[in-house]
Order: sequence, then C-alpha cells, then structure tokens
Amino acid sequence: MPGQQMMYVLFNLRRLKIGVRELVTWLEETIIDALQEYNINAYAKPDAPGVYVDDCKVASLGLRVRRGCSFHGLALNVNMDLSPFLRINPCGYAGMQMVQTSEINGPASLEQAGQGLIKHMLKRINAEHVVHTEGFENE
Repeated sequence: MPGQQMMYVLFNLRRLKIGVRELVTWLEETIIDALQEYNINAYAKPDAPGVYVDDCKVASLGLRVRRGCSFHGLALNVNMDLSPFLRINPCGYAGMQMVQTSEINGPASLEQAGQGLIKHMLKRINAEHVVHTEGFENE
C-alpha cells in the first residue's frame, strides 16, 4: 500500500542456520529497534506476529519459505490512509486497531523508515559488508 515501507527479505535460512520462528523474531526485533531510536515503545506478541504500539499494530509480517529460502517480508505503516483497515479484520483479528509511525512521533517518510530498517537488519545479521541499494521504491 502507498505509505507503507516494505522490506523483502530473501534469505537462505539453511546458510544462516536459523529457522522460520527465528526469522520472524529477527524481523520483529528489527522494527522494534528502528522505532526505539524514536523513543517508541514497540513490542511483539507471541501469539500474533507483527509489531505493536499501545495495543495497535504498526507493522505486519508475511513470509513464505520454500526450499529453505525466505520470500516476502514486512510492511511498516509510515504515512498512509489507514481507513481501508476499518473494513477488514487486519491479520484475521476483529477490531485490531492500526497505527502509523508518522502519528506517534516516528519516521514520517518512507526513506527515514527504510534507512532505520536496513540499519537494524544489518546489525541483526551481523553483515556490515552486505551490499544493498541506496534507493527505496514506493509501492
């Protein structure tokens, strides 16, 4: 959706020697750490993947793992129209409130959000030498 910072993670889990649950934790902790830089107290819920702030969902995860490789990734709500979420049950949870970082003194632009996510994912995988593109595409 426009206004969401997407991050697609294409990892060989076997090579990293991690499982799917650990990858989910990496993604959640990457978002949590990026938001902590803005003094936002974000957290994960063990029974509902994603990242939350004050019981509102700020980021969603969607993964597919095939032959030990991950596809898809995360969507961080940054600066978007949240009204479509009122017509659905986000992530299958009736009444789930959504929030975006621009409303809670977090990153106001996709570029700010993207830079924070990349920085913290690179720390998580301990790979400062990993090559990534500098630009971010808006979807």
